[in-house]
Amino acid sequence: MREAQFIKKNKDRWLSMQEKPATHPDETANEFIQLVEDLGYSKTFYPDSGIGTYLNTLATKRYLNIYKNNRQQKNRIIRFFVYDIPTVIGKHHRLLLISFILFVLFVAIGFFSAWQDPTFVRQIFGDGYVDMTENNIRGGAPFGVYSYGNEMLSFIYLFINNLSVALRLFAGGILLGLPSLYMFMYNGIMIGAFEYFFYSNSLMEASILTIMIHGTIELSMIVVAFTSALVLAQSWLFPGTITRLQALKAGARDGIVIAMANVPMLLLAAFFEGFVTRHSGMPLWLRLLIITVSFVIIAGYFVVYPIILKKK
Repeated sequence: MREAQFIKKNKDRWLSMQEKPATHPDETANEFIQLVEDLGYSKTFYPDSGIGTYLNTLATKRYLNIYKNNRQQKNRIIRFFVYDIPTVIGKHHRLLLISFILFVLFVAIGFFSAWQDPTFVRQIFGDGYVDMTENNIRGGAPFGVYSYGNEMLSFIYLFINNLSVALRLFAGGILLGLPSLYMFMYNGIMIGAFEYFFYSNSLMEASILTIMIHGTIELSMIVVAFTSALVLAQSWLFPGTITRLQALKAGARDGIVIAMANVPMLLLAAFFEGFVTRHSGMPLWLRLLIITVSFVIIAGYFVVYPIILKKK
């Protein structure tokens, strides 16, 4: 078809769209699709014609109108957590797996280091904390440290402290991830030594059932935070076919998105630690329920759901 025939055939429809644009979202979407098809045709057969610019202008207006009226834009925060974060996490599942494996390794190193060296726990936690915990064990309240202080103040302090750790882990990614790796390793070794301390006092099962009330989410978020650092470091070290600056921008964007997943999760972990873990006398079924639900939330949101989105 010659250009003149193409214009004559569609001119009235284009003018109608220009002068009387549709107001209903579905009609606007249909007009956008038609304009894109016409634009593609004109670019293919009349690449040097001005009609392409005209159609591009009409299509752009429809595109902006669609997204201005899109109901999802009214719920950007919901969309961010329901779609954006899981999508980015799914994109970096390999790094998430590496973070998890390293964390398990560091915890094991801490556990066996404390097993081999009786003074290791004191080197990690200090004499004051170890002596206090030993006194609590002798007094029949081995996890009494969680019952100290006001519940609300503890909740606020724990959230701020854990969030600062997560953000520092992410920020360390800009320095090739080395500061993040050190912090991550130290936290893993500390947790391993902590568990060995209770294991040596025949309280391993009790410690897991108590600490994992908040620890299921809290420890998982350490892994997620280190993943965000790896994403940032990888973009800096291995830019691929784009420039290092472009790769760094993309890595920083993805890393920030992953790091933001820590905010609601750490808020929930701080709530459990500040208000729930302190009640050491709660029944076993309730502990198991909280731990199981926490595990399902973490596994579902960070592993299963991103895979489902990726397939879609």
